[in-house]
Amino acid sequence: MPGPIETRLNSLGVDLPDAPAPAANYVPSVPVGDILYVSGQISNGPNGMITGKIGDTMTVEEGAAAARQCAINLLAQVKAACDGDIERLVRVIKLTGFVNSSPDFTDQPKVVNGASDFLVEALGDAGRHARSAVSAGALPLGVAVEIEGIFQIKS
Repeated sequence: MPGPIETRLNSLGVDLPDAPAPAANYVPSVPVGDILYVSGQISNGPNGMITGKIGDTMTVEEGAAAARQCAINLLAQVKAACDGDIERLVRVIKLTGFVNSSPDFTDQPKVVNGASDFLVEALGDAGRHARSAVSAGALPLGVAVEIEGIFQIKS
């Protein structure tokens, strides 16, 4: 029987993907006690990479959708780090969002809201977190957004 987090994700129509393997010389996550540090997750969804530059080839709304996908990918990594049990997630502590944006674009927080809003919708108060949202002149593979996270989990 699914727990409250899985039930909520199902009600939102979200099926967590398999956590992707690292693309270089790093690990997807590092647990330190009850804190889990998750490496940056790029905007890669069921239909492939979400690429583009917000403020140039993409709108804020498209960027927010890409950030939402990053949040889904972060939860997939949390689930994998918790041996497949997403119910071990206690809360989201902090996100750092990197937005591939044009030099004059200043709405990075609105883009990263796509991730923040989703996590609160999926996790309630446990999804509320501290956050940074910064611009990047380019991101790996040309993706629109990359987000890393810090989570509290049950050991």
